[in-house]
Amino acid sequence: MEKHYLTPEGKAQLEEKLKYYKTVKRPDVIKRIGIAREFGDLSENSEYDAAKDEQAQIEAEIAEMEGILLNAEVIDKKNINIDAVSVGCKVRLYDEDFDEEVEYRISGSSESDPRNGIISNVSPVGKALIGHKQGETISVHTPGGTTVYKIVAIEV
Repeated sequence: MEKHYLTPEGKAQLEEKLKYYKTVKRPDVIKRIGIAREFGDLSENSEYDAAKDEQAQIEAEIAEMEGILLNAEVIDKKNINIDAVSVGCKVRLYDEDFDEEVEYRISGSSESDPRNGIISNVSPVGKALIGHKQGETISVHTPGGTTVYKIVAIEV
């Protein structure tokens, strides 16, 4: 099974979301399915079909969240080693192509938010950075081409 790296905050948020899906969304859609059944012929009942589709989507999302939590490894900031880039680190990079510094936090895929500088350990940049040390230069192959970064700093 694939390990899912989560911060304590990310794990708590996912547990809250799972609880909401199980205690609010699931019962709500079950209720709507019951109401739609009362409309009669199920073969031409669009309300019933829509509710059943939503139920399938909710159940799939619940299963996904449960799978993530089951295989979660919570990142403890106190145990992060900053000798090399790892999940949980904040990394400052010098982008040679654009002559600028960029900063990323490396997270698990469940918590990635690239627009806010949080990238996944399985993203092209995250994967290329893992295990490298401050001062090293790396090349990252992305769908947009190859980018060269120098690792300026690794922080918690």
